[in-house]
Amino acid sequence: MAADALLVVLASVRPSGPGEARALARLEALARGGDPWARSRPLHATASALVVDERGGRVLLRYHERLGQLAQVGGHAEAGEDDPYAVARREALEETGLADLVAWPEPGAPRPVQVQVVPARAHADERAHEHADVRYLLATALPDTSRPERPGAALVWLPFDRAAAAVSDPGLRRLVRLAARLAASRREARAERPARA
Repeated sequence: MAADALLVVLASVRPSGPGEARALARLEALARGGDPWARSRPLHATASALVVDERGGRVLLRYHERLGQLAQVGGHAEAGEDDPYAVARREALEETGLADLVAWPEPGAPRPVQVQVVPARAHADERAHEHADVRYLLATALPDTSRPERPGAALVWLPFDRAAAAVSDPGLRRLVRLAARLAASRREARAERPARA
């Protein structure tokens, strides 16, 4: 059941290159072999989101204490969850407090924009493992209402170019640049509309 829902979502992913195609193939194979969300597996599914403030031309990054770096918001599915968009949105809400989050750039059509396999360090009760991360873009119209879920999980709004320079994950850097291109094309489309009227 959880695997079937994930496979349906993954069918809409268009890999941006060979690395992402390999990550997508690994996640599809994982989903065909049992519960892809089970944290006991050395590779398991996660879902995350890059939150966009389109009007402000910036994205929200979270400081991850365990990683010691800025990254997108997101994480693991909870019991009974099998929709990666629902996982990404719930995690984003919990980590940012932004109650108005919607899929972006098309609010009514959440679509994963990237799949990446990333290493996860060993800690306390977990061995080193990998996350097959399904990534989305979410938007907020209320960026100033964001708040970290706890003191060590600082949130920072950065312009697209500064955000791309601030992250160490190459996949996330590509995702920030994709968001910047989408925002620019939407600005251009809005600017052209009155000229056609």
